[in-house]
Amino acid sequence: MTRLSVNINKIATLRNSRGGNNPNVVKTALDCESFGAQGITVHPRPDERHIRYQDVLDLKEVVGTEFNIEGNPTEKKFIELVLLAKPAQVTLVPDALGAITSNAGWDTITHRERLTDLVGIFKEAGIRVSVFVDPDEKMVEGAKICGADRVELYTEPYAADYPENPAKAVEAYVKAAKVAHEIGLGLNAGHDLSLENLRYLKEQIPYLDEVSIGHALICDALYYGLENTIQMYLRELQ
Repeated sequence: MTRLSVNINKIATLRNSRGGNNPNVVKTALDCESFGAQGITVHPRPDERHIRYQDVLDLKEVVGTEFNIEGNPTEKKFIELVLLAKPAQVTLVPDALGAITSNAGWDTITHRERLTDLVGIFKEAGIRVSVFVDPDEKMVEGAKICGADRVELYTEPYAADYPENPAKAVEAYVKAAKVAHEIGLGLNAGHDLSLENLRYLKEQIPYLDEVSIGHALICDALYYGLENTIQMYLRELQ
C-alpha cells in the first residue's frame, strides 16, 4: 500500500496572509486524517512564511497518523526542532535559503560526510530518515551509504514531462526506484504530483511506500472539497 501524506504548508500560507488562525492548521491536519490521509507533512522554513516552528510543536501533540517533517538540516534550528518534535520521519531537503519551493535533490556523494552525520543524529533519536534525491541511481546508492532508511524521489521533472510522454517521463524514476528496492531502501515520492499524473507513477512503481502531496491537493480541494479530494487521491493510489 502506498500511503498518502498531505502537506499542509498551503493551509498555513493562507492563514498567514490574513493573520489570525483561520484556517486552523491543527484542525486541518486532524480533518485530513479523519478524511483518510495516512500522514501529515510539514516543511518549515527559516522565514516561517508558511508553517511556523510553533505549528510543528502544536501538531506533534495531536497528529495520530505518520508525522513527516521536511527541511534543510544545515539549519541548526531545524535540527533542534525535529529532535524536539520527534516525528515518525524526517525528510532531508537541500533547500536554498529563500527558495520558493524545493527544486533539486541532494548530491549524496559530494555531501556524504555531512549527510551521514545528520542521518546518525536523527536515527539515534528514533526518527526514520528519508533523503530527497533526483531520480539518479548513484544518488540513491549514495543515500544508502549515508545510512538513510528511505529516499524521496523529486518528481517535478516527471510531472512536467508527463503530459507529453508519460513513458519517457517516468523512465528514470523506475530505474532509480528499482535500485532503491534492490538495496533495501524505502521509497517515497513528492513534488507536483496530482490527480493527473499520480496513478501512472504508482502503476510503474508498485512498491512506492509514500507520496507527499500538498499544492495540487489543496488547489483541488478549492473545487471538490477537502474530504472528497483526499478520497480522490486515495483512489488514484489503489
